[in-house]
Amino acid sequence: MVRVGLLSDTHGHLPDAVFEHFKQVDEIWHAGDIGHLEVVEKLQSFKPFRAVYGNIDGKEIRAQFPENLVFKLKRCLFL
Repeated sequence: MVRVGLLSDTHGHLPDAVFEHFKQVDEIWHAGDIGHLEVVEKLQSFKPFRAVYGNIDGKEIRAQFPENLVFKLKRCLFL
């Protein structure tokens, strides 16, 4: 079983509590409106990380992450 921590709309703010809540997850998924690359860097250094950009995200985040993400994980397809 893969445990996923799902979050969105951080808008550049990442509370320390996220790291406590997600300490047992295998991956972190961010569903858009990341806000700043610092959020990405902190999460990537903590756990494997997947994300899509949201409407508030600028060109740096949009260059790194797609609007839509499709992938397979343990025989499950995520769209």
